[in-house]
Amino acid sequence: MPTAVPETPEALTVPEVMEKLRLSRFKVYDLIRSNELRSITIGRARRIPVDSVRAFMRDRLEEAA
Repeated sequence: MPTAVPETPEALTVPEVMEKLRLSRFKVYDLIRSNELRSITIGRARRIPVDSVRAFMRDRLEEAA
């Protein structure tokens, strides 16, 4: 039985993360370099798993509490 393709992508591009978090390209890459935001590279394409963005936001909210 084939698996349904999710409506939302499981991995986001850097511009998509920039839009969702309202951050600059530099800041998103800075978060990736510092391992605060996990990412993968496929060829020359950088992808950020949706779960990584959620974990980043959850961690930031916990720090703020």
